Amino acid sequence: MSLLPRFLTALLFTATLQAELTTEQQQVPLEVLPTDPSLAKIVLIAGSTSNKPGQHEYFAGCALLMDWLKKAPGVAPVMVADGWPKNEAVLDGAKAVLLFLDGGNKLSFLEPTRWAKMQSLADAGTGFIVLHQGIDCAADKAATFKDWFGAVFQSDIGCRGHWDVTFAEIPAHPINQGMKPFALPGDGWLYNLHFAEKGVTHLLAGPMPDSSRKTEHAKAHAGRAETVAWSYERPNGGRSFGFTGCDLHSNWGDANQRLLVLNGILWSAKLDVPANGLASEVTPEALKKNWDRKVFLKKAAKAKP
Repeated sequence: MSLLPRFLTALLFTATLQAELTTEQQQVPLEVLPTDPSLAKIVLIAGSTSNKPGQHEYFAGCALLMDWLKKAPGVAPVMVADGWPKNEAVLDGAKAVLLFLDGGNKLSFLEPTRWAKMQSLADAGTGFIVLHQGIDCAADKAATFKDWFGAVFQSDIGCRGHWDVTFAEIPAHPINQGMKPFALPGDGWLYNLHFAEKGVTHLLAGPMPDSSRKTEHAKAHAGRAETVAWSYERPNGGRSFGFTGCDLHSNWGDANQRLLVLNGILWSAKLDVPANGLASEVTPEALKKNWDRKVFLKKAAKAKP
């Protein structure tokens, strides 16, 4: 078979996604800078289109977070789409930057100038919040990820998959204020992370099915509750918060997940967390808004040689 038919066949059998913003998403204000310099700028970076409908709804999730943060005193959320701001100055002076995007080789800031910008933010003490797959990176980036986020997912010991998790204990920490024991059904999890040696506080841990323990290191710790949310106080005074859930968009309907992430944003930005956490509400209709357009090519017959 010549190269062209092979290429076309590969395209036909590979699920591809349309990444253009929908008409509904185009109504969401993007990269709009606050006019009041006294407000704490929080930048929410939503990754590009990924996975199935209802999973990896990065845009819709960040749009919800923006709406909730607008109600927080002294906060000015700024949303970014497609993994990186078109105007990089959006990041300047941010109190915190949230990353909700694909990880590994799909990370949107691997390009050298973007990587350097991330490093400059870390050096400046900017708060970092990383959700779901954003904590996964190539092995040669792992040491820097631990420096930035306090943890990193690596396939040498890490495990991942979908299942129900119950969080029976809620340790005392500003990020956990207002939270009660809860369960998240069917979410996607990454666990058995490499954590920084100092500065990490484990915020949420739950039992993982032993069948999910695919690495030898994970198998050696069968039955152990595994951390999926943590805080990190960086040596230079910056703060980071991570949570490996948030795969299923429907779980934003859980008040405890909302408290965890919203409190984590405030804490990372060095803002006061309310005694009962940052309250938020969401309706079933709001959970259906701003989903990505995910159109998969249909399976087609093979091209003939």
